[in-house]
Amino acid sequence: MKLNRSTDMALRIAMFAAASPARTTVEELATQLALPRSHVAKVVQRLQRLGVLVTIRGRSGGVAFAAEAGELTVGQVVRAFEGDVEVVSCEETACPLVAGCRLRGELRRAQAAFLAVLDEVRLGDLVDGPTGRILLSLGAPPARGPAVVP
Repeated sequence: MKLNRSTDMALRIAMFAAASPARTTVEELATQLALPRSHVAKVVQRLQRLGVLVTIRGRSGGVAFAAEAGELTVGQVVRAFEGDVEVVSCEETACPLVAGCRLRGELRRAQAAFLAVLDEVRLGDLVDGPTGRILLSLGAPPARGPAVVP
């Protein structure tokens, strides 16, 4: 299963925010992760609605990893960004095998297994070990206050 660009960006943004000891801005996220600013802004907004990020407005505002977000799973984020779309759409292409095809069922089973594995990985676990240090070496943002906001 291939994840869409927004899902990829969401996971990278969440990881960076989880590793960062300070708040960061959308502009800084875009620069440090080499992503388009307009897309980062949209993804940050969706992550905020999911409870992954906390956004603070104002001069000393920014984006921070939400205190309880470490318990959310990668599977939850992937589902939120990907939706319930099947790997293939048999009806869309009017496949003549749709009535008796076993492939669709096997692809559904494979997709469920893929998501089950991602459900075992918490967002907070993604930045353990060297990953957090690597993320922060991309260029830590200037200190803007505590990163984890209740």
